[in-house]
Amino acid sequence: MPDATRPPVEHDRPSKSKRKRDAHALQDLAESLVELSSSELDRIPMPENLREAVLDTRHMTAHGALARQRQYLGRLMREVDAEPIREALEEVRARSRAHVAQFHRVERWRDRLLAEGDAALGELLAEHPEADAQHLRSLMREAAKEHKLGKPPQAARNLFRYLRELFELR
Repeated sequence: MPDATRPPVEHDRPSKSKRKRDAHALQDLAESLVELSSSELDRIPMPENLREAVLDTRHMTAHGALARQRQYLGRLMREVDAEPIREALEEVRARSRAHVAQFHRVERWRDRLLAEGDAALGELLAEHPEADAQHLRSLMREAAKEHKLGKPPQAARNLFRYLRELFELR
């Protein structure tokens, strides 16, 4: 029976549960790398053997092989400093979120211009005085005409492109 007066024993190493949680977190981080596009993966600093293992994982389809490869990725991750990888991954994700937000903003403006016409155009020109009002009106008229005739939305796409370029200038 343990002595109640004795202080608890402190261990110098983390518990087995903590080590397992850490190992799973590293494995999850490695799996996040597998899901990145090639250009995004190029922005992540990592050893070449880890990069090759990540690229190899993309070509695997068999369940057993994928499970073994995930374990291998986890083992490789335990051998490197994961913090720079984690930071670079978060930067890539933040850039992606910003890109998606910008895309949605352009879509909303295009839809507003097509639905509200000159009222929305006035707001856009107040926000972006450098915009070419005549070109915007022309694109809006063409898009409305295409929509009325049931044609493919080529002018609406051109309007979207123009707005995207306009917003990227800022």
